[in-house]
Amino acid sequence: MGNLFGKSIFAIAIIVMLGACQSGDQASTESHDNEESVNHEVKEEVVVEGLADHYHTGDSITLKAVLKEEVDSADWHWYIRDDEHSEWEIVADQEGKDYLGTAEVDGQQVKAVLFDGQHEAYVQSKPVEITIDDHEHSHNHAHDEESEKIYAGYFEDDQIEDRTIADWQGDWQSVYPYLESGELDEVFSHKAKENADMTEEEYKEYYEVGYETDVDRIVIEGETFTFYTDSEQYSADYVYDGYEVLRYEKGNRGVRFIFALNEEVEEMPEYIQFSDHSIFPTEAFHFHLYWGDDRAELLEEVTNWPTYYPTDMDADEIVHEMIAH
Repeated sequence: MGNLFGKSIFAIAIIVMLGACQSGDQASTESHDNEESVNHEVKEEVVVEGLADHYHTGDSITLKAVLKEEVDSADWHWYIRDDEHSEWEIVADQEGKDYLGTAEVDGQQVKAVLFDGQHEAYVQSKPVEITIDDHEHSHNHAHDEESEKIYAGYFEDDQIEDRTIADWQGDWQSVYPYLESGELDEVFSHKAKENADMTEEEYKEYYEVGYETDVDRIVIEGETFTFYTDSEQYSADYVYDGYEVLRYEKGNRGVRFIFALNEEVEEMPEYIQFSDHSIFPTEAFHFHLYWGDDRAELLEEVTNWPTYYPTDMDADEIVHEMIAH
């Protein structure tokens, strides 16, 4: 009788343990199912930052979920769907405030959902839409292997060709004011995630030295350069003076295309040197500029390279272009 009683207790214990395990498994499954669920009937109080006006096929998409309310949970999940009529799908391996994707579907929607400690949806963002516009992408971002090698500074001497000032015609703005205002911080954050050799702050310090200039705007019309500062503007004509090939510490190279002052103008530099990652005639869509009165000495300058983008581009468009490169 005592032996039977002992067996009964043992059997009950096993049943209780099995029930507990099943309950735990069920809770785990339910929490997983909650996050996999595509229907989230919760408030839309999350703001998604970092969305560009448009992307080109293959561009990186970097987004961040921002919630003003302070909460204990950090259980973020991202969801995508091809359009507003499609079902939401959870994005694998995107469990945090930051989203990194690739522009592949025009009209694709993305949203962020924050779950609470019970794995229930707590708050979400409104869907943001990815717009892909390849028709207006008039310049080549150098996605083919050879062009990317040239852009990175790896090329043969016989690939280099002379260029004319026609490649840089237009109205250009310095990006330095955008750096000072903090509008380029997203770029430095992206670079730090892509390359852990430097922190976001270190990238910003590096580019602050590189971009620094008091020439906020440059207009190039024909052979005439006009430099604009806060209160002054100066103009002069320049003529092509050849190119020089530079080798950098990392082993890659760059080409400076040089223009010399045609007739002396006291306020304007004797030489202007362009670097835009291209080595043969092509329309520039941004460039680094060096100027001074000593041609050879100017070639030694590799830390300060004021950078210019078209004046009609706003901060968001410039950030998008920088991240694309």
